[in-house]
Amino acid sequence: MEEKVLIIIGSESDREVMSKAEKVLEEAGVGYRTVVSSAHRDPDGTREKVIQADKDGIKVIIAGAGLSAALPGFCASLSPLPVIGVPIASGALAGLDALLSIAQMPPGVPVATVGIDGAQNAAHLALRILGLIRD
Repeated sequence: MEEKVLIIIGSESDREVMSKAEKVLEEAGVGYRTVVSSAHRDPDGTREKVIQADKDGIKVIIAGAGLSAALPGFCASLSPLPVIGVPIASGALAGLDALLSIAQMPPGVPVATVGIDGAQNAAHLALRILGLIRD
């Protein structure tokens, strides 16, 4: 199955939340790839993965991140692909800091943002971007 969505998570601890996006994509029959890569701990490796995604025919990026939530904006700054940010509940603010970080991107770096731990909605939005569902 051709991969159309890249799911990128900043750490392995985010996998449980982001697996809900995988489930939605699987049920829709949409190919995806999930990678763990941190904008903070491995910016060069993350940059390579995001740039390669476009070359590989990926159409949408879903990026999950907690705390400072730099990953979705980092992805959007590197790629012309649509990026959907999933703020993950973590830290003292339970994901509110991540939500605000993802939603408040500067002009020219758009990131669609779903609710805290909203990986399912991120996948549904990706399906709509791909033109595969109409609710």
